Amino acid sequence: MLKTDRGLYTKEKHEAYNDHPSPIGWGATISAPHMHAQCLEMLLPYLKNAKRVLDVGSGSGYLSACMARMIPPDGKVYGIDVIKELVDQSLENVRTDDPELLDSGRIILKVGDGWEGVPEVAPFDLIHVGAAAARVPEKLVEQLKNGGRMVVPVGTHDQNLVSIEKDQEGKVTQQIIFGVRYVPLIENIK
Repeated sequence: MLKTDRGLYTKEKHEAYNDHPSPIGWGATISAPHMHAQCLEMLLPYLKNAKRVLDVGSGSGYLSACMARMIPPDGKVYGIDVIKELVDQSLENVRTDDPELLDSGRIILKVGDGWEGVPEVAPFDLIHVGAAAARVPEKLVEQLKNGGRMVVPVGTHDQNLVSIEKDQEGKVTQQIIFGVRYVPLIENIK
């Protein structure tokens, strides 16, 4: 996280380093730094060898950039967000931060439905979801590689950060980590 300047990914630069969510436009927020740190810590064992990472609800592009700096040089982070203007802004943010992340193809940011994922490049070694899903997104679980992990906030009013692991045989287990509060993962996009 120290290699990725959060101030380049927020609208209100004076709020960028405070430990709370900050608005980034279009009804979205960048999560509090402690939440990004917690998620990265949970994903760290998987990031070290990851070839394909999915960041759902990639918003400002901040966590995609953090993860791109933590994976092997031949790995790729696919960031998707349902809001085109946010994707455009995230591309600008990453280009300002480190254009090589985009030019090398290490980060690919595009408009996409978080409930659908990116099946054409699955399976993913790990999946991070940056918005609260009303229930576990089954299509994302399907796109998780055997031996992979997904971190996703789940719930509407009462939300929990959930770690979902798929073992080498494809058996899926879930563990509630702790209560959280996230913006909702938008559903039923037409």
